Amino acid sequence: MNKVNVKINGMSFDVPQDYTVLDACREASIDVPTLCFFKDMNETGACRMCVVEVEGARTLLASCVTPVRDGMNIKTSSKRVQNARKTNLELILANHNRECLLCDRNKSCELQDFADSMNVKDIAFKGDTREGRFVDATPSIVRDTSKCILCGRCISVCKKSAGMGILSFVERGFDTYVAPAFDFDMGEAGCIYCGQCINACPVSALKEKPEIDRVWDAINDEKKYVVFQTAPAVRAALGEEFGMEIGNRVTGKMVAALRRLGGNKVFDTNFAADLTIMEEANELLDRIKNGGTLPLITSCSPGWVRILENYYPEFIPNLSTCKSPHQMLGAVTKSYYAEKIGVNPKNMYVVSVMPCIAKKFEKDREEMEVNGIRDIDAVITTRELAKMIKEAGIDFNKLPNEEYDTALGIYSGAGVIFGATGGVMEAALRTAADVLEGKDLETFEYTGVRGVENIKEASLTLGGNEYNIAVVHGGNAAKQLLEMVKNGEKNYHFIEIMGCTGGCVNGGGQPHVHSKIKNSGIDVRTLRAKALYEEDQLCTVRKSHQNKAIQELYRDFLGEPNSHKSHELLHTHYVKREIYPNKK
Repeated sequence: MNKVNVKINGMSFDVPQDYTVLDACREASIDVPTLCFFKDMNETGACRMCVVEVEGARTLLASCVTPVRDGMNIKTSSKRVQNARKTNLELILANHNRECLLCDRNKSCELQDFADSMNVKDIAFKGDTREGRFVDATPSIVRDTSKCILCGRCISVCKKSAGMGILSFVERGFDTYVAPAFDFDMGEAGCIYCGQCINACPVSALKEKPEIDRVWDAINDEKKYVVFQTAPAVRAALGEEFGMEIGNRVTGKMVAALRRLGGNKVFDTNFAADLTIMEEANELLDRIKNGGTLPLITSCSPGWVRILENYYPEFIPNLSTCKSPHQMLGAVTKSYYAEKIGVNPKNMYVVSVMPCIAKKFEKDREEMEVNGIRDIDAVITTRELAKMIKEAGIDFNKLPNEEYDTALGIYSGAGVIFGATGGVMEAALRTAADVLEGKDLETFEYTGVRGVENIKEASLTLGGNEYNIAVVHGGNAAKQLLEMVKNGEKNYHFIEIMGCTGGCVNGGGQPHVHSKIKNSGIDVRTLRAKALYEEDQLCTVRKSHQNKAIQELYRDFLGEPNSHKSHELLHTHYVKREIYPNKK
């Protein structure tokens, strides 16, 4: 790569010629503030927080969109630059809802960080704050336009990562706000509830629909038998809410915290991930042997399921009929476990702790109940769990490591890796390969399906036959792959699709990560996934079908995979959904 020489604050640096001024400054260890900038997603220079002074330029330049050139002389902290940045920040704050103490993003707000670092003590500009359109019509996402700073990050991420493009700027001037077309709510506009817009938002204009109060009410109701379950990805991120580094695995402390919140039992969704593999792997083998619809596509990501129902209903026959793991665990808890301990299922209250806001929508689907009893009563995100722990005065970092409750808290390494893209595929292959080969294979780590490449493909020979598989993550990549399958360009037996890039570790309910970290090149998805693969390595059992608690469940209750009882409790169906219904 050819390089050019630039001066930054009087010092000389050789940088690649395709760099922006912002890239050059950051390589020189100079932190230029940014708000609207989101690397590879939103590079518009709209907020003007990143302005710098360049010798010979008539005006200050937005460093995030200004390319370097040889001999460029840049000043990043001149009085002119500092005054401009502070003025721009005060103009943004003048229109902003500044009820910071009551805001969900208090202490994790990027706008608040800049007000602190730039020593803003007063706002010279007086006038109306932005009109608030507080919209909570969906079960997953809440919008508050009074807090929106019009950075556009949510719009870009929805288009480029989620592949939906349902958000845009509406109206003009001071009246501008972000919304779906025709002011429909996000669900009606085709939102898949991946929550990547929430992760991208630097303030609290977008957030998950909270369910904390409902959970506290259940805990404090003596008639309720409260069961918590935790998704695999939560353990790889929860520690970040308590000052730990990204990718720090906190399984034992998380269990200890949940127990201290006052629930009756703490189970692991990993158990149900193993259960999902038993059902899904056998469903795949049955379709292969009996000429069923192929490729079989995984159904454990409700964000992906909404892509299919909203945009590709012709693939509904390809979708696995399995419920997602947390729904399965809810169904089993309120049947098998309730019967085992003699508790009325109607008095059981199952709380799913999820990295995903789409699970909030999923739990409310009318199909997710058995004999009039809902599988899941509440879904809280990783962020919401952290808030509950803080509300309860629990010192998370000082907690001991504790184990999940038995019966539905025992899991294999295959269940753990569900939280990373490729994990469901690898877990399924560990079981399917043993069945097809008729033996316990010693080599069972399918590393070819790991990593964050958008589309991963492989061909495997098992039991004398060749099988084509694919793994994709993120709505944009999912659409690309499905179009290739539709056009006959690709032929697969089994496909794993996750609605969020990186899989559940990067779900819309995970801890907020400052854009400064993401823009620095740190891949949060990879660090969190690494924690799950480490836990997989620590497990004594690493294949779902070898989980003795799963074997006991089938022996004593379900009978066998895909049995009548399994279908009654663990399987469901999906439907075509309308986008912009009744639009005139």
